[in-house]
Amino acid sequence: ENREDMLSSKSNRLTEALEEANKLFSGVHCSREAALDAQFLVLASNLVKEKANELHSEMTAFDSLQFAEDLLTFMGINRIEVEENDSDSEGSSGGYLPSNAWHKLGEETEKYFRRAPSFHYMLGSFRSDPPVPRQRIERQKKVPGGEEKRAMPAQLKKMEESHQEATEKEVERILGLLQTHFLNDPGTPISFFDLVIDPNSFARTVENIFHVSFIIRDGFARLKLDDDKLPIIEPLKDNKVKKGDRSAGARNQVVISLNYHEWK
Repeated sequence: ENREDMLSSKSNRLTEALEEANKLFSGVHCSREAALDAQFLVLASNLVKEKANELHSEMTAFDSLQFAEDLLTFMGINRIEVEENDSDSEGSSGGYLPSNAWHKLGEETEKYFRRAPSFHYMLGSFRSDPPVPRQRIERQKKVPGGEEKRAMPAQLKKMEESHQEATEKEVERILGLLQTHFLNDPGTPISFFDLVIDPNSFARTVENIFHVSFIIRDGFARLKLDDDKLPIIEPLKDNKVKKGDRSAGARNQVVISLNYHEWK
């Protein structure tokens, strides 16, 4: 209702309304009253925005003539001597500058301009030669009509074969030891960890677990838990190795985590 009166620059009605709203807000207890206070805050902010847009301030206007006059005064222009000479020439603009006027201005403005240090190259002290051109190596074109059969070096092929043969022999040796021990004492279960752990070599222990995994995979032995929930291993006889035992469901393989401290 008092919109025009509040927008007047000579009126303080808007400030008084805000102070009254702050007093009333201390007694707010219901959500409806808080909603009315929020609605008043929106209306008041819109009025403040309109009131601010109507303000006209000329404080930021730049007067170039006044600036030039202040600048000449700072540089030390002498007007008294010109008035005494009473010069009628058009080139005279009411005074002259002393010989050090521009130097004085430069010393003052130097404080307000930061200059980056100049960058000098070190190549001036050395003799720079042009880079040596690299010889371009042409790639061999692929033969069309299918991939070529890659030839494996004889030495690498021989090493792979020897490594595979060594693994097979080690697996057969461990299986023989397992079967022999089980035949001599079939009533005593064989601990899996007692079989694979080498107390003098951690690397050898890992290799033993690796080799025993082939025995389990091929169905020549099986793992199960004893009463203490510890794994034990026993070989399977030929007559017990059925077709179902060699299936993927009968051979449950797991990953064993064994670090150096646990091995110790």
